[in-house]
Amino acid sequence: MRKLTSFVCGTGAGLAVYYLQRLRDPQATVNNSWTNSEKPVDPWALWDTNWDCREPRALVRPLRNSQPEEENRYNAELEKAKAKKARHIILVRHGEYLDVGDSDDTHHLTERGRKQAEFTGKRLCELGIKWDKVVASTMVRAQETSDIILKQIDFEKEKVVNCAFLREGAPIPPQPPVGHWKPEASFLRDGSRIEAAFRRYFYRAYPDQEKESYTLIVGHGNVIRYFVCRALQFPAEGWLRISINHASITWLTISPSGNVSIKYLGDSGFMPAELLTHRIPRDAKNVV
Repeated sequence: MRKLTSFVCGTGAGLAVYYLQRLRDPQATVNNSWTNSEKPVDPWALWDTNWDCREPRALVRPLRNSQPEEENRYNAELEKAKAKKARHIILVRHGEYLDVGDSDDTHHLTERGRKQAEFTGKRLCELGIKWDKVVASTMVRAQETSDIILKQIDFEKEKVVNCAFLREGAPIPPQPPVGHWKPEASFLRDGSRIEAAFRRYFYRAYPDQEKESYTLIVGHGNVIRYFVCRALQFPAEGWLRISINHASITWLTISPSGNVSIKYLGDSGFMPAELLTHRIPRDAKNVV
């Protein structure tokens, strides 16, 4: 017992010295051997609490003095500015389509793509979600996928928002670079649009939102992968390292505090194996 007490006391004293040393010299932190960080925490790893410009402290007029009346005013306004419920953003990639012709009008879903969308619609129905909003890219393959899903879920087609900001594109030059894929002009044309789409749909709830909300977005692989990186505050240049299947489900939750978590990433386990695809067939021979 004396040895155990000595060990505990010694360990506690050691931890105390360690944390005192950290307070005096933050650079003294020992990093894990598999990291290449020279600092305790890389700047990109620090969570930006005001990423959506809706952090309550950023919305309320700062304290002008330390008088009780001013503090009461500040605290009351701060409480009013706080979100109370979560927002759920469910992203669905379109089904498989045939990439033929130079126009989007010819890029229709394949038979397999239609089956994928049908399975996704059934899966969303099984989840029992009460949808507050459904948004779809204006591209043909996303519109067709949305139409098939709507036959399975409880939402009126007339209320669907068609958004051109969600159209497929090249959001940002990827890292590591991909030699065979260099749409430099596309980054300038598409990047700001896709970023605008992210800002349009990703934000914490308004303070007057009284229940958790659910938004379904039917879109495209590049856009969804970029959204995931941006929402989780991962380096956006890593978007191309993520692969998601056709008609797969990605579920992100924005908590009242502004923290973001991911529940599903490209989930397609509800489909039969023969329907799992992520690349576009280039000719009719590969179409099911």
